[in-house]
Amino acid sequence: MKTIRFATLWGSAFLLLIICACAPSTRQVLETQESEVRLRSIQSRVFDTPDQNRTMRAVIATLQDLGFVVDKANASLGLVSATKLSGYVLKMTVSVRPRGESQVLVRANAQYNIQAIEDPEPYQRFFAALSQSMFLAAQQM
Repeated sequence: MKTIRFATLWGSAFLLLIICACAPSTRQVLETQESEVRLRSIQSRVFDTPDQNRTMRAVIATLQDLGFVVDKANASLGLVSATKLSGYVLKMTVSVRPRGESQVLVRANAQYNIQAIEDPEPYQRFFAALSQSMFLAAQQM
């Protein structure tokens, strides 16, 4: 009886030690959340247009202008996937979502091979080209 209680006590203490050792620290969690928020802000832009379909067409045209080949486009989901093969494999997935009554939110997610790109430069280049494309499309109306 004493042996069972002793084994249970040590087993519980050992289990508690393992759980505490595996739990991430608060600092790690906050740093991860900050980096995710920073990345999301790099990947996202809001455009002042209520027309999701026109924005989707502008996204597709922009990706093609930047040398991407569109793999899939789904207007009802607001998703476009494209690949660029230029000595390397660069994949980009862009989502277009309504934001309120008069805006759309465009979020791009780029991957080099299977690694997510966190450098802001490719996203800035994409959004600069997309802004120009949407401006030109609005002027033609």
